[in-house]
Amino acid sequence: MGMTGSGGHPGSPGRPVQKRPAWVVGGATVITFVVLLWLVELLDSMLGHTLDNNGIRPLETDGLAGILFAPLLHANWEHLIANTVPALVLGFLMTLAGMARFVWATAIIWIVGGFGTWLIGNVGVHCPYVGTQCTTTHIGASGLIFGWLTFLIVFGFFTRKIWEIVTGVVVLLLYGGFLLGVLPGTPGVSWQAHLCGAAAGVLAAYLLSGPERRAREIGRARSAPPRLPS
Repeated sequence: MGMTGSGGHPGSPGRPVQKRPAWVVGGATVITFVVLLWLVELLDSMLGHTLDNNGIRPLETDGLAGILFAPLLHANWEHLIANTVPALVLGFLMTLAGMARFVWATAIIWIVGGFGTWLIGNVGVHCPYVGTQCTTTHIGASGLIFGWLTFLIVFGFFTRKIWEIVTGVVVLLLYGGFLLGVLPGTPGVSWQAHLCGAAAGVLAAYLLSGPERRAREIGRARSAPPRLPS
């Protein structure tokens, strides 16, 4: 007996829904995030940059909330434009490691890197007045970008997968110069956020490479010759 669709016309068996390619999903995800950054900056500009007060204020209890908001805020359009292309490129490459890993890595970098910035964000920052020290507010997605950067560079060395090692080498060649940003230097640039984001990226790469590292340990254990009692 044949199947019929609505209106009595011959129908066809239901087909499984075809999943979109991973690169399409990853690209759409990262583009959406960057569009969000631009929308937030547009709103911030309309409000006279009052949203920027919600960044990370180191060692202040009410500054802890800034850990959640700081990566979404930028000082001006130039600041956002400087972060846009690295966010698109590195964020997209991150998604190729798997969307679940991308989400978890981003969460680790966002929270751990932000908390590190909260702890050390006032280091080396002084007011122009002799003998006083300023409290700074840290904003911008660059800490997250530095975390993505270091994750991509080291992840392949933890997983021992060729294509991930190659990706890390290519990223190092293209963006390795950014790593100088973890050093104090340019006034008004949060090297503390860069440093903490980069460290959190290495931590995320180590934690999320756990399945591959455990698989290697099991493989070594199975291939090891049996030990006989003497």
